[in-house]
Parts: sequence; structure tokens; C-alpha cells
Amino acid sequence: MQESIFTTVILPVALAMIMLGMGLSLKLEDFQRITKYPKAASVGLFSQIVLLPIIGFTIAKIVSMPPIIAVGLMMIAIAPGGVSSNMITYLAGGDVALSVTLTVFSSLITIFTIPLFANLALNHFLSQSSNISLPIGTTMGQIFLITIIPIAIGMYVNYQFPKLAHSLEKVTTRLAIAFLALIILILVIREWNKLPEFILQAGLGVVLLNLSSMAVGFGISKLLKLNTAQQICVAIEVGIQNGTLAIAITAGILNNQDMAIPAAIYSLFMYLTGFAAILYGKSLTKSTVMRT
Repeated sequence: MQESIFTTVILPVALAMIMLGMGLSLKLEDFQRITKYPKAASVGLFSQIVLLPIIGFTIAKIVSMPPIIAVGLMMIAIAPGGVSSNMITYLAGGDVALSVTLTVFSSLITIFTIPLFANLALNHFLSQSSNISLPIGTTMGQIFLITIIPIAIGMYVNYQFPKLAHSLEKVTTRLAIAFLALIILILVIREWNKLPEFILQAGLGVVLLNLSSMAVGFGISKLLKLNTAQQICVAIEVGIQNGTLAIAITAGILNNQDMAIPAAIYSLFMYLTGFAAILYGKSLTKSTVMRT
């Protein structure tokens, strides 16, 4: 597909806006939290960076789907945690400080892991003959520009002008939601004729990826005896992905909007499970308080 204002302007601006909003809420102390609870942070990052791609790959192999959809599913699995996870963790009674820590560090780490894992997925599902590849250096640079730079700008504004940052954070959050809705709407309009087929092809994989990732995040946290708030946080952090980045890579960098469909569906479905996680988290924390 030819480049358009959608792939060259709307996607990068939307993602930068989301990451700017994250930066406006961050301070340097947030980066020191990983040393305060290394076990919980390690479990969360391991689940996000290592287990989630394995889960995604397993689902893509087991569930029957076209290779282009399988790659799109993998792009969600290798993306970092979404900013919305912080809000959902808060509403669910989870560890918000840990959630912020995991979102920030997964965003930093995936600058390096996304190009590597993405090319492995492209080569495996589409083969070398497809002539579709992700240039590692260029991709790292693009992800850095549209994620880390806005975060750094937001942090600087928060450091110098905290009141302004607090006001801007609310605005950027609303704009980010509007941009994400616009992105999904554009994808739906462009792929309207193929949409029912795409839902049939990608729907089951998306649902399995979301549900299994949250279950694994919660299960491994419980197994390793993290506290209840941390268990809730890790489950949500692993299940709520940065769908906008996945769409930016597939529809933007790879210029393949069919490949972006799983990310668009996931971006909608994860809020349903996010709502369920809020209800479950509240009941879990309530029962924990009652026992103590």
C-alpha cells in the first residue's frame, strides 16, 4: 500500500501524544522503583518481554490463520505494555507504582527487542521470499523518536512546570483516546469489505492472546508469592498492550494495513477484559482486607 497521511502523520502523532502523556506523569524517582521491588519488577518484565511473545507464537501456530494475520498477532505480543494499564491497575486496586515502572521499562527494552522479534516473525510466517523485512537500525530509531523522545519531553515539562504538566496530562490523555479511536475507525473504514473475514481470522487468536497472557501474568505472580496488589498489576500489565505502537509498526513502518487488524481488534477487546480485571481486582483486594 502507498504511504498516506494515515501512516505518515496520524499514527506517529497519536503514538507520540500517548507517550508524551506518560512522560508528563513521570519523575526521575519512577526509574528508581525497580530497585525497590526487584522481584516484582523482574516477574513483570519477564512475563511481558519473554513469556508474552512465546504465548503469541504458540497461539499463531495452533490457531488457523493467514500468515499476515499471524504476524500481526505477533506484533501485539512483542509490543510493550500500554499506558492504559496504569489507569486500569489503579481502578482494580493493583500496585500503580509497579505498573508505571513496568510500562516505562518495557517501553525502553522493546526498542531493542521489537525489531529482532518482528523480523523473526516475518521470516517464519511469511518466509524470506516475501520481501517484507523490518530494518533493525531504522526501526529502533523510529521507535525511539516516537516513544522515548516524547516521554523525555513530558518528564522535562513535569520537572520544570509540574502544575502545567498536570493540566496537560489530562488533555493529552483525552487526545490520545481520540486518536486511538480515529486510528481504529480509519482501519475499519479502509478494510470494511474484508472486516468480517478478518474478525473470523484474527478474533479467536486475539481473544486467546489477551486472556491467556493475563492468566499467565496472574498465575506466575501468584506462584512466586507476589502480594495481591502486585499480582493484579502484573496480570493487567501483560494483558494491556500498546496497540497503537503495534499498528504504527504494521500499518506505518511495514506499510501493511491488513497486518494491523489484529492490533486494532486487540485494542478494543483488551478494554473489555480490563473492565473485568477491575471488577475481579476489587473483589480480590476486598477479600484480602477482610481476611486481615
